[in-house]
Amino acid sequence: MPVGFRQGLSFDGNRTNWDGTGPRPLAWSAWYPAVDKAIEIPPSAPSWFKQKPVALNAAIKISPNPRPVVLLSHGSGGVVAGLEWLGHGLAQSGFVALGVNHHGHTGTEPYRPEGFLCLWERASDLSALLDAHDWKEALGGALESRAYVAGFSAGAYTTMLVSGARVGYSQFEPDNPHKSPIRGPREFPDLADHIPSLLRNRIFLESWNRRRNSFKDDRFEAALAIAPGRSVLGITEESLGQIKTPVHIIGGDADAIAPATECCSWLHNKMRSSSLEIMQGGVGHYTFLPEPTPQGMKAEPAVFQDAVGLERKSVHDHVARTAVAFFNTSR
Repeated sequence: MPVGFRQGLSFDGNRTNWDGTGPRPLAWSAWYPAVDKAIEIPPSAPSWFKQKPVALNAAIKISPNPRPVVLLSHGSGGVVAGLEWLGHGLAQSGFVALGVNHHGHTGTEPYRPEGFLCLWERASDLSALLDAHDWKEALGGALESRAYVAGFSAGAYTTMLVSGARVGYSQFEPDNPHKSPIRGPREFPDLADHIPSLLRNRIFLESWNRRRNSFKDDRFEAALAIAPGRSVLGITEESLGQIKTPVHIIGGDADAIAPATECCSWLHNKMRSSSLEIMQGGVGHYTFLPEPTPQGMKAEPAVFQDAVGLERKSVHDHVARTAVAFFNTSR
């Protein structure tokens, strides 16, 4: 089945961008089943990531039943293309996969400390995108009103919030009892040092004061959390115990960024509705990012260096198959 690919830009009129100059942007990418005659071609834009051929802006293949939708949430400082392998695999199995670049926390824009600190805004991005009509009109075809969600690292945290988890503490705030061993992620190593000055910024303060709100969206019927980061340790245990949404957690045995015993297992042990898989064979945190192009390997060799004998593609294929089976079982 050919896979179609389309991109667009939506806006959330209920929130401003971090500058306060307009509505919050929701730049999206969609992978979907395309009509049989669609022609797939390799993406031409330079990228750090290997990407499969797609049928750009092709018509969606009409189905006798509405197609299920999976929203994708990228990792800290990442991009939607970092989950291309999952979006493509879902589309080949009949799903529409829709990812968003989280404003201020994505590599498609200049990094903003606000975006890295206020991770709960990412959950609102998914709900707002699910509300939007423009991407649905652009794709066409009948879509299910319910949806599923999958996310990597900080994106896994996002999946937890829309499933009903609630924030007790932002990862780097001083009162967080789960002290992080670092002052910020590799993309923003001094992140914690920005909090005092940002608390004098009205837009940041409004978001900061929302952090303990509920971001649960009942339209999401199942969640796939891939290599959840340390930010999940700031979620309240009480809220995790109340989650009824099926959650499948996947981690790697060699994850040094967010060790599976500290993050994946901790989450799983707090949720009755969860299942857990720790992949073996030297699977690291960044193994869940795409295979590199020569450009990517040159720019960030540490991100693309895997254990000897480990095939990153085989990990991706396994996770994509797991996602398809998990979401189909949850329907």
